[in-house]
Amino acid sequence: MEKLLKNRIVAYVGALICTLLWGTAFPFIKLGYITFNIPENDIGGKLLFAGERFFLAGIIVLVFGLIVYKRGMALNKSIILPIGLLGLVQTFLQYVFSYIGVGFTTATNTSIITGTTSFISVILAGILFKSDRLTLPKIIGCITGFVGIVFINIQNLSQLSADSIILLGDLFVFLSAVSGAGGNVITKKLMKNINPTVATAYQLTFGGLCLLVLGLILGGKIDLLNLNGTVILLWLSIVSAVSFLLWTALLKYHPVSRITVFTLLIPIFGTMWSGIILGEDILKVEYLFALLFVSTGILLVNLNLKRKNNL
Repeated sequence: MEKLLKNRIVAYVGALICTLLWGTAFPFIKLGYITFNIPENDIGGKLLFAGERFFLAGIIVLVFGLIVYKRGMALNKSIILPIGLLGLVQTFLQYVFSYIGVGFTTATNTSIITGTTSFISVILAGILFKSDRLTLPKIIGCITGFVGIVFINIQNLSQLSADSIILLGDLFVFLSAVSGAGGNVITKKLMKNINPTVATAYQLTFGGLCLLVLGLILGGKIDLLNLNGTVILLWLSIVSAVSFLLWTALLKYHPVSRITVFTLLIPIFGTMWSGIILGEDILKVEYLFALLFVSTGILLVNLNLKRKNNL
């Protein structure tokens, strides 16, 4: 029982650390765009920025792995295709769809639709993993958490539109959410026989390289001699390296639904960090309700897990 409790605490703390780190990406990406002078409609520049971020993150994890595991970081032929698939789905497709979609829809739509990632992950896990069945409490927990995401954007719901261009953007953002969820279940499948450090290092490097190349093809340009911008890029890369490595390890040892439901906290932490770093107003009662609903949703999903899934 004591070991079981420790395992759960480690999982919860680890997931919280990941979402806290990912939350810092919101304001720092904004700062990066400003510092590198990347216009809002410059998709090539944004994809190049993202590609450099994830490629560097992969290199950071690779260096860490070489120090800790040395020869254990060798990329065997048998895992090249699975890791390539993970990098394609979780890093490349997720962020291509995200950056293109954001350019055609509103911030409110983006935040709400992205909130479906955890719901899709829980559904896919219920279909693909017998030990992670989809049940009514899990569904209620995901819906409750999703209501929290709506609360964050409650003042901007009037911006919702059926305009065809915005609907196209919404579709791409939704595809980004599907890619993120798909990446979660692919990670769970892969981690049975692969070291999380190996998988994280190579999938980030490959996915980042694909983003980088596409950004260059679309005409993206970034001046890496810009010291302030480079520092921001380095921070984002460190955030991605640490959070993806930890997230991958968590998915290896814990049910998908237990971990992925914590992604509902990312918009809340993003709002919090934006207030701290960018000086945006976060002292709003709806944010408190958002945190309450998301926390309740996470609790409902995790209380439903059977003891045999807790190891």
